[in-house]
Amino acid sequence: MSTPLARKVLVVDDSNTIRRSAEIFLKQGGHEVLLAEDGFDALSKINDHMPDLVFCDILMPRLDGYQTCAIIKRNARLADIPVVMLSSKDGVFDKARGRMVGSQEYLTKPFTKDQLLQAVQQFGAKPTGVA
Repeated sequence: MSTPLARKVLVVDDSNTIRRSAEIFLKQGGHEVLLAEDGFDALSKINDHMPDLVFCDILMPRLDGYQTCAIIKRNARLADIPVVMLSSKDGVFDKARGRMVGSQEYLTKPFTKDQLLQAVQQFGAKPTGVA
């Protein structure tokens, strides 16, 4: 049973622990959850599933979070999908760099269930009738 505000959320992180805890928190909030372990995996899933929101780790092998976010934002079909960066670093430079590539917000790990659900509520809303 899903709530009217249920969102399709993609969590991108190379840590299985982070992916699993985010998945549990988001499912408890009534959201549909997709998981990806790196940027390439994320881009494929975004293209196939068009999530309402993406949580993206910064430090990942192959394609990092900044590169992944920049690719999403440069693609006209995907550019409107909000991206929230996840990182264990909370420096001003990291936050500024996240904004420069188009992310909406920056959550520091470890995040809480409330932080995740609040970000979905704040950024995961999309106009009705939009596919």
